[in-house]
Amino acid sequence: MADNQLQLPFITRLKVLAHNLMKRAIFRSDNTINRRIYNFFNITSPAPATKLIDNTTPISTSNVPVDPSRNLWFRLFVPTTPSNTPLPFILYFHGGGFYAFGPDFFVYDSLCSCLAAQLPAVIASVNYRLAPEHRYPSQYEDGYDTLQFINSHNYAVLPANTDLSNCFIAGDSAGGNIAHHVTVRACNNSQQLDKLRIEGLMLLQPFFGGEERTEAELRLKRAPVLNVEYTDKMWRAFLPAGADRNHHAANVLNYGEVKNVELPRTVVVVGGYDPLQDWQRRYVEWMNKCSKEVELVEYPNAIHGFYLFPEVAEYQLVFHSMREFIKKHQLSS
Repeated sequence: MADNQLQLPFITRLKVLAHNLMKRAIFRSDNTINRRIYNFFNITSPAPATKLIDNTTPISTSNVPVDPSRNLWFRLFVPTTPSNTPLPFILYFHGGGFYAFGPDFFVYDSLCSCLAAQLPAVIASVNYRLAPEHRYPSQYEDGYDTLQFINSHNYAVLPANTDLSNCFIAGDSAGGNIAHHVTVRACNNSQQLDKLRIEGLMLLQPFFGGEERTEAELRLKRAPVLNVEYTDKMWRAFLPAGADRNHHAANVLNYGEVKNVELPRTVVVVGGYDPLQDWQRRYVEWMNKCSKEVELVEYPNAIHGFYLFPEVAEYQLVFHSMREFIKKHQLSS
């Protein structure tokens, strides 16, 4: 599948161009980030707010502090439904290569608003610390601490119709990586999370890697949004100084951390124009070998981050996949 076969809407191409310009502008040669330039691109949406999704479902948003000393908080997305209708709860981790964005970035605010409306579900999107100012394991610690905070405070910070027995952890790209590691830790320490039950893990094009160059990474060197030049920069900014890409944070396949862990059902979404797709398929194979229940969903024409572009054909499909994944639990319970 060659890059030049890919046909994207004109507006998508403009957005991708802006994203690539941002990366070139903010990454310094030493893999630090020029935050002054980054802030120019980091357009945020305010909260509290109420918005109407698809002219049908009002979504209210608010920011909930977890630990102000490290600016740890989450944005809560709540659909307006009858108060007696139980809604699943999703802890969401945004993408951005570990170095960029937050729940208030206008694109992720829009994505989580649409997810809350279309699934429907109560969503808490975590504002974890960013690399390289905060390297591994800061992001994992922030994610797990937020999960513990919600377990401890539950209905003091969540609406009364949130069904904490129907909890899912989700994330895209780097957020998918974080979601995996947070879920493993949560399942290893389930006694600390007595108020909620994790029923599923939803990974949208999770950011995994290794020292090996896979076929897709070599073939898609000029892919939109993401390529190995920048994945290498992101790993160097995130991983501990001196670590290579076979560190267990990146190359989870090299480690047996899930073999003896009771992980929930997992779905992995893969795109045919994503350079990371081989690592994502290997993750699915690895989970199968470890006797975990895992489902692979593939979109052959999807670029990395396609769920952030409402104008592309695959955009609505990911909502359908996530909705069906949640529904399977409801039917089996």
